[in-house]
Amino acid sequence: MADDVKSKIIGILAEQAVLEPADVSMDQSLEDLGIDSLGLVESIFAIEEEFDISIPFNANEPEQSEFDISSVSAIVAAVEQLIKDQSA
Repeated sequence: MADDVKSKIIGILAEQAVLEPADVSMDQSLEDLGIDSLGLVESIFAIEEEFDISIPFNANEPEQSEFDISSVSAIVAAVEQLIKDQSA
């Protein structure tokens, strides 16, 4: 499951950044990938739709969000936690 979540998120972020999934590494930030604030919001919506979850993210105040967007690995970990919490 974890690899599936990781690969789907990398796919979503790669599409948003117009990159190949192989060009996305876990330690990169969204800024490293060239994803701007609009791209971030579109990525969040795509992730929510893909995993049928609700991400606690306020695009107007991203620094106030409980959802860690500091790196690809942080996003994967946060989504995995949301999926786990939802199925509990």
